[in-house]
Parts: sequence; C-alpha cells; structure tokens
Amino acid sequence: MRLKEMKIDTATMRLQLDIMELNNKVIVIGNGKAKVTDLPEHGETTIVTHQGKVKRVKWDEGEEF
Repeated sequence: MRLKEMKIDTATMRLQLDIMELNNKVIVIGNGKAKVTDLPEHGETTIVTHQGKVKRVKWDEGEEF
C-alpha cells in the first residue's frame, strides 16, 4: 500500500508521513523496510518475528454474534 504523503528522505534515511492518512492502519518497520497495512474491522493482528526480525503479519478476522 502506498500513501500519498509517505516519503523517505534519502539523505537522512528518515520516513516522513502524514498521520491524517493513517486512520485504522498499522506501520510495521523491520529490516530497514516500512510497510503500511489496514487493520481489520473486527479481529486480531499478529506480528510474527524470528530472531528479532519481522517474518509476517497475520490477521484473524471475526465478528461477535
């Protein structure tokens, strides 16, 4: 997913973004990479790591009955 106002300053290697665009989103930063993804309406989001590195992001969506 690409945000309109998400930029990396190549001189300083800093991530700059407009937080007003981040409604119900999560930013995962690992291994020098940044990824933005939507959070589920109802559910759990799990960030799986191995040896201190992000391996995957899992979603378990559901709705109370």
